[in-house]
Amino acid sequence: MNVSSWGRVTAVIMRFLTSLALSGALAFPLSAPATAFELFGIQFFGGDEEDVEAVIADPRTYEITFETSADGALDTALRNASNLWTDRDQPASGVPGLLAKARGDYSRLLAALYNEGYYGGAISITVAGREASAIPPDAELPDPVAITVTVNPGRQFVFGTLRVGNAAPANVAADDAVPPLASTGFATGQVARAGVIAQAETLLVQAWRQLGYPKADIATREVVADHPSGTLEVTLTVDPGAHAVIGPVATSGTQNMDPDFVVRQTGLVPGEEYDPDDIALARARLARLDVFRSLRIEAADAVRADGVLPYTIFVQEQKLRRFGIGATLSSVDGLGLEGYWLHRNLFGQAERLRLDAKVSGIGFPVETAEFDYAFGGTFTKPGIWTPDTDLVAAISAERSVLPLYEETSVAGRVGLEHLFTGEITAEGGFSAEYAYFEDDTYGAREFTTAGLYGAATFDSRDSTLEPTEGFYLSASVDPLYEFTYGNAIVGATLEGRTYFSLDADDNYILAARVKAGAIVGPDVSEIPPSMLFFAGGGGSVRGYGYRSIGVETDDGVTGGRYLLEGSLEARARFGDSFGGVAFLDGGFVADDAFPTFDDLRLGAGVGIRYYTALGPLRLDLAVPLNKTEDDPDYALYVGIGQAF
Repeated sequence: MNVSSWGRVTAVIMRFLTSLALSGALAFPLSAPATAFELFGIQFFGGDEEDVEAVIADPRTYEITFETSADGALDTALRNASNLWTDRDQPASGVPGLLAKARGDYSRLLAALYNEGYYGGAISITVAGREASAIPPDAELPDPVAITVTVNPGRQFVFGTLRVGNAAPANVAADDAVPPLASTGFATGQVARAGVIAQAETLLVQAWRQLGYPKADIATREVVADHPSGTLEVTLTVDPGAHAVIGPVATSGTQNMDPDFVVRQTGLVPGEEYDPDDIALARARLARLDVFRSLRIEAADAVRADGVLPYTIFVQEQKLRRFGIGATLSSVDGLGLEGYWLHRNLFGQAERLRLDAKVSGIGFPVETAEFDYAFGGTFTKPGIWTPDTDLVAAISAERSVLPLYEETSVAGRVGLEHLFTGEITAEGGFSAEYAYFEDDTYGAREFTTAGLYGAATFDSRDSTLEPTEGFYLSASVDPLYEFTYGNAIVGATLEGRTYFSLDADDNYILAARVKAGAIVGPDVSEIPPSMLFFAGGGGSVRGYGYRSIGVETDDGVTGGRYLLEGSLEARARFGDSFGGVAFLDGGFVADDAFPTFDDLRLGAGVGIRYYTALGPLRLDLAVPLNKTEDDPDYALYVGIGQAF
């Protein structure tokens, strides 16, 4: 490669440090540390952490002037990269600390320039009129001291000639394909951002690993910046290493867990071709057990001569038991208190027992006869037949005093839950229930039911408590037989939710929800009220009491055999801690025919959110828009997480 008299600057280029993509061992900690990325000898992120509790013995303040000739985005990136600028309201630790911070800004600002494709910039940092790099640590400086940061970014470079040696074959199965390099911006004529080169390296290595080469790595890299032409030329060569199959899998760190079960639960089969997707799935299966505080699946340092790659699962177990408490509050439905006790690992194979108790409907003045009670227990045995299949058995007892009826019941169910993918789950099994009801329309009635239940869910949301994108779809069907009246009954529901972010920072979200249900069977008088459809409440149509919207008859209000309800919510976040919402809810309940708009009940309102590590705290104020004489004038709801 020819070098011009301007001095095409040959790099010292990248060390891309990441345990997931380019290391010899595959490690998957539950909380992955930040990776480091270094280009041209400059570290972009990661590395040494400051001691946040360090005591500043000699606080030194400064006044900073930050000057760039960059546009808005680059100017912001430079300011964010500068410790002097971001810490301008905090004193430095003496003159040595102040000068160390100033000297550190040279590389941080240069890294910011490189990350935006500027390789010919000039940086000056003066402290009391002198270049910071030339000031000795024991210098005398005024307090406060004047600091001036000047950055001239120069021209923005684009990629010139790009060469890749020993790339993986392109014609592979769809499951093994990785995105093309151009998808990262690694293409001639594109802005030559430093991070793009790291992304291209990752894809090149991943392509070989998807084909069964676990130790693939970048063998050589050469980056040349041509200043006269403003181009960056890159040459990358990949070393795929040896092809491998999964070898023996061992465990380390198990105490209460059965080591053989841990290995079996990964689903890894010795002798099968190495596939990084299988390793990732194995980790997800172990994490789903909710038994380990930390875990990683680590490969041996090298593939053996026979092509076998052994693995070791390193784990640290959590405490066996835990408990939790919670509360909800509504001006209509009163105060609710709930708690649970959980054992994570009863018999050594992550068998989980959870006991729940709840008291709700607590109003003022306190009337214990109006309280709702619920008690129950759920036993889960993971790894039935396959690592992704769980046996679930549950029993419950409850007494509910609702606006339209009172219920006392005991129920049980046993079935299987299966995780098909990270987004698709299904469950099904057998259920039975005995219930006693009292209401003003039909008086006292008893129901005994037994039958099947089934449900399937697709969930691509990025969060369950604070989703900003994705879809949630859920469908259920419950065929059963009621023995008191001798009827077959089938109930089914379908619910969908979706979320759209209106800005790059996810500060403005539009959320929508729709739910439909239908029941096929006898007259509503011979269907358990708990199976009939009602609407109203914090998770339905806000502004109305919980399950207070039903079908009006000459004798009163009952549940319906058809349901259609939906919600539209606009969410805005202001800073790190607070947000607001505006919403409109609507719901229909009908008996003999699918609901029409004549049956529509609407509620609207606003709310505030306070964001915590556990999710947003929710306070909503809703009013019914077409209330009846039995509906409240308004309703307040308090809870954790978004309404849907």
